Amino acid sequence: MDDQIRKETEREKLDDKMIDDAFKHLLDTYLESRHRKKVDIITKAFNFARQAHKGVRRLSGEPYIMHPIAVAQIACKEIGLGSTSICSALLHDVVEDTDYTIEDIENIFGPKIAQIVDGLTKISGGIFGEQASAQAENFKKLLLTMSDDIRVILIKICDRLHNMRTLASQPANKQYKIAGETLYIYAPLANRLGLNKIKTELENLSFKFEHPDDYKKIEDKLKSTKLSRESLFDDFTAPIREELDNLSIKYEIKARIKSPYSIWNKMQNKHVTFDEIYDILAVRIIYTPEKREDEVNECFKIYVAINKIYKSHPDRLRDWVNHPKANGYQALHVTLMSKRGRWIEVQIRSDRMDEIAEQGFAAHWKYKEGGEITEDEGELNDWLRTIKEILDDPQPDAMDFLDAIKLNLFASEIFVFTPKGEIKTMPAGCTALDFAFSIHTFLGSHCIGAKVNHKLVPLSHKLKSGDQVEILTSKSQHVQKSWINFVSTAKAKAKIQAILRRDSREVQHQGEEILNEFMAKNEIEVTSHVLDTLRRFHDLNDTEELFLALGDKTIILDSKDIDEIQGKKKSNTSAGWRRYVPFLAREKKRAEEEDEISKQQILVVGENFNRKRPIYINEESIGTFIFPNCCHPIPGDDVLGYINNKNQIEIHKRACPVATKLKSSFGNRLLDARWEMHKKLFFDATIEIKGIDRIGLLNEVTKIISEQMNVNIHKLTISCNEGIFDGSLELKVHDRDDVKTIIDNLKKIDNLKEISQIM
Repeated sequence: MDDQIRKETEREKLDDKMIDDAFKHLLDTYLESRHRKKVDIITKAFNFARQAHKGVRRLSGEPYIMHPIAVAQIACKEIGLGSTSICSALLHDVVEDTDYTIEDIENIFGPKIAQIVDGLTKISGGIFGEQASAQAENFKKLLLTMSDDIRVILIKICDRLHNMRTLASQPANKQYKIAGETLYIYAPLANRLGLNKIKTELENLSFKFEHPDDYKKIEDKLKSTKLSRESLFDDFTAPIREELDNLSIKYEIKARIKSPYSIWNKMQNKHVTFDEIYDILAVRIIYTPEKREDEVNECFKIYVAINKIYKSHPDRLRDWVNHPKANGYQALHVTLMSKRGRWIEVQIRSDRMDEIAEQGFAAHWKYKEGGEITEDEGELNDWLRTIKEILDDPQPDAMDFLDAIKLNLFASEIFVFTPKGEIKTMPAGCTALDFAFSIHTFLGSHCIGAKVNHKLVPLSHKLKSGDQVEILTSKSQHVQKSWINFVSTAKAKAKIQAILRRDSREVQHQGEEILNEFMAKNEIEVTSHVLDTLRRFHDLNDTEELFLALGDKTIILDSKDIDEIQGKKKSNTSAGWRRYVPFLAREKKRAEEEDEISKQQILVVGENFNRKRPIYINEESIGTFIFPNCCHPIPGDDVLGYINNKNQIEIHKRACPVATKLKSSFGNRLLDARWEMHKKLFFDATIEIKGIDRIGLLNEVTKIISEQMNVNIHKLTISCNEGIFDGSLELKVHDRDDVKTIIDNLKKIDNLKEISQIM
């Protein structure tokens, strides 16, 4: 017993030293900054949090207080925030995990810190309903608080970054949930705030935990190709250095290597291999201007100088210097042809632009005049106007809400001009109607078309950077249901849906009046039984649909409805004839689906089911799972399980777009799924081929697949146009290794130029 007490005492001493060292490091980092030195309140917050979390440990085994210290360290060092943010970071889990309340925090540390901690405190309850995830709930609360103080989201990103750095201690299903949320919400949010370094790390960590094998392969490939990249970089930059030295410009040149996640993403989207990605290397020229006011001129001076050495790509000049991105990013991007015949992107930035690109808005503070600085949220709050508009009329569904946020905050940007020459920043892919709603709701709701560059275009016309747009309106125009299909901004979608809901309520009201008049005329009292009878008779889901159908005259009440209400025998020409055929079709489909489910003996999850344990998909159990059509996983794919609303287990690829949303909104239903197949069953896989046509080519393709590989070709489609052919092969394979082997063998055929597997 004494030995155990001695060990515990020694462990406590080691823990105390580790905690003290971590806090000292935090204070040292803070004291090196230009922020006002409010050491007392930071120490007070640390001691309070340390006491509150005493005796609690994380899954990794370390004392819990190490997490808040780490979050505060990231906020201070990597984002450059001051004492208010550091205190809030140290206290961010106190209210959630202990008996202390927000009122306690406010009494001890004041209203500002309490407000930020409140925004950071996770909540439970029903903004979106019981079926939605706590994550969507948290995100909405966070946004509501963020509309008052941007520091909430900055500290939340620090919290998420530390959780991702320590994710290895979590079980696999939790890893997929947290990594999925990070990719779907937090990495794009960090990007939108200009936190490029953090965004890249969040993406790479998510990728590493969701696809560990792919991550390792890309890391190994980057290591093995490092020497050839360095050689290309040295050859390419040597004449640039010589020219810049002659111009007496103070500069440094860095190689920028594409991140593993970006490489993998491109491989998936373009269906190419690592060796077919040619923009892994980019070059960054960072210059320090002699005078800050000459910053822009010097940028273009460098651009002119390097254009004398290499030919530039005419379509790949990006001027973010004169037109900064909404997150503050500034740089001049130009793509040059190297002497080795490779296009290489060159990014030209000043030292100030470089710091803002890596650190975000906090870097602005470094370039302010004067000595000490305070946390100034003003520069951070411009983009929050959009969030406030979404929160005015949010979608009730968790998925729609998160999508609306992503639409506005995370889209790529284009620049559009008004007729008077004013510049407007819009998301890429937006339409003329989006532009109309961005200016004013009245303009959007009465829009009949637009003139883009003085030419008449429809509402659905997609805008490009540099377009000049004039909106045309008519008082007789009204919002149409079809509009929702081609607008892309959250503001336009929210306003259209709000107007349609308002119009729908008016039509329902008219329908209710029609029903009341008809029933009064036939001396029938309107009861819930009468409404349910009519709803079922016309195959409608609810009473609102019934009122809407009556209001817009798609249903006309007559004697057959009276017969139905009174229970009289109906003839074959029932009043439900209008909807009878689609009703039968739906019933037939439902019966078929239920029959299929019973055939497959789908696994229904019981109450005692252990969600932390992996589920194994093998030849015996495969029939008990549902495989949706969204991603067609086959053995060898990274997969996860999802418990659906019927308590059945669906299997999705981890990279599937549907799974991405499930991870963000229903993370508590995820399972760690693993293959345990033995090449006994066959699965569908599609391979696309493209090349230069010649006699015997198709014969060689089929020979390799059928004879050498002994693989069954299920379907073959070939088309040829002016000597170039496109082909699609639908095969029956055992697993992903079969697909890789087939592709490797097909690459040996002459004139076959492009081979890719459809994911």
